[in-house]
Amino acid sequence: MRRAFISAVATLALVASAAAQVGRPSEYQVKAVYLFNFSRFVGWPQQVSTDSAFAICVLGRDPFGAALDAALAGESVGGKSVVARRVSQAEEAAGCRIVYISTSEEGRLKEILAVFDRASMLTVSDIPRFSQRGGMIQFVLQGDRVRFEVNLTSAAGAGLRLSADLLKVATAVRRVAQAGS
Repeated sequence: MRRAFISAVATLALVASAAAQVGRPSEYQVKAVYLFNFSRFVGWPQQVSTDSAFAICVLGRDPFGAALDAALAGESVGGKSVVARRVSQAEEAAGCRIVYISTSEEGRLKEILAVFDRASMLTVSDIPRFSQRGGMIQFVLQGDRVRFEVNLTSAAGAGLRLSADLLKVATAVRRVAQAGS
């Protein structure tokens, strides 16, 4: 697993290096690569999936634009091609494996997380205090670097197992549910 993580970081560095030749990669180009790489460090529950693709969805206003589609082009997870989907309502995210919840949805966060409760999908956002409010992975900026925090309790409640290699590079790992929004 450590070798896989190093490979994922190398992929991120390669994307950053290529983008650096034409300018520094944008925050959302980096986040798009992270969204895909998270899929490599999550143990998904054993369940029969009839979906033909591994969907990474954006709920709400899409800050990624073409960056997410570019990051996912030609990629696969578990033998399934990875696709990006955009949805406007939490109920439309059925079949998504990873859901990025846009900051445009902050006012509805409690309701959205209630819809996803116990669903085997990884929730990711950069909404302030997302990981403290029940989300699983929260993007945070440290200087000019994109990092992330993890709510291990929320992930476990959804039946997801996050690898130790992923947890080692998180800036914070929460192991208890934290109420409040």
